[in-house]
Amino acid sequence: MTLETEFERVSLPLENPFTISRGTQTEAVNVVVRISDEGGMTGVGGAAPSTHYGETADTVEAVLPALLDAVERVGDPHALHEIEGELAAVVNGNPAARAAVSIAVHDLAAKRLGVPLHRLWGLDPSAAPATSYTVGLDETERVREKAAEAVEAGYPVLKIKLGTDRDRELIDAVREVAPDARIRVDANEAWTPREAVDKSQWLADRDVEFVEQPVSAEDPEGLRFVYERSALPIAADESCVTLSDVPAIADRCDIANLKLMKTGGLLEARRMIATARAHGLEVMCGCMIESNASIAAAAQLTPLLDYADLDGSLLLAEDPYDGVDLSGGEIGLGDRDRAGTGARLRTE
Repeated sequence: MTLETEFERVSLPLENPFTISRGTQTEAVNVVVRISDEGGMTGVGGAAPSTHYGETADTVEAVLPALLDAVERVGDPHALHEIEGELAAVVNGNPAARAAVSIAVHDLAAKRLGVPLHRLWGLDPSAAPATSYTVGLDETERVREKAAEAVEAGYPVLKIKLGTDRDRELIDAVREVAPDARIRVDANEAWTPREAVDKSQWLADRDVEFVEQPVSAEDPEGLRFVYERSALPIAADESCVTLSDVPAIADRCDIANLKLMKTGGLLEARRMIATARAHGLEVMCGCMIESNASIAAAAQLTPLLDYADLDGSLLLAEDPYDGVDLSGGEIGLGDRDRAGTGARLRTE
């Protein structure tokens, strides 16, 4: 079988500037991969590189020719294990670039069989948890407004970015306009261990569900300190990058947070989920700020998860790709006629 491959860089402006403890983002630069078979059927995948993990759009574009050459050499989009093995052998690291190729191959394979990807895996779409909607750092009144807008739009779960000297004020403002919402918080490594333990106490009083990555990933003993003393469950994100990290965090957190842009592919993501389960951890799948070219693929994993944080495409001013319906936070995997990941160019 002959496969044809191509990729392009896309700049995606955000609807609003998005701020976390490490900085502010006004656009997302993704790289979209397309893999087509002899019959003209095309699989789509996306890379959303993060400089925090050493990737940029330039590095993605630099390694994609070698990765796509490997796909063409294998030549069979259904040889998913062989292809992902080849990708890992060709490029060491560069997980976002590998993830884009993995997603496109999975999309094509499921399309060729005429089924949604989650159905190919035998998953129950009704088991998918609702996705959270993220409210980034901002002035307190603007955080209040954004939280109120999210509640009005029907999102039942809010994820609030923290890591300032106004954290208590921000959570109180959100609770005023979202008294019934499930709230999670993410400090993105901004707190000290003692600060995290202290803040967990009053966050628990405000009925927060859990705290994500309270301390630096470079401080594993600090994470353990927080886990052993926190009034709330702890999720590990920056501390949980690859499969080998899962056993290391098993006695330092309650929830493992994987992202396709960290795992390097869908098969590796499923291995991480299984490994986390084997170590007694709950599992969440998060995202970068991404097009539906990749978010739609992550959504296919959600029946395997306890929590989902897949709102990356919802933060864009405009996404050239349609995907899985996430309106109101519900993950709409029920459309059996939408084969593959569900990602489609909006002009299709």
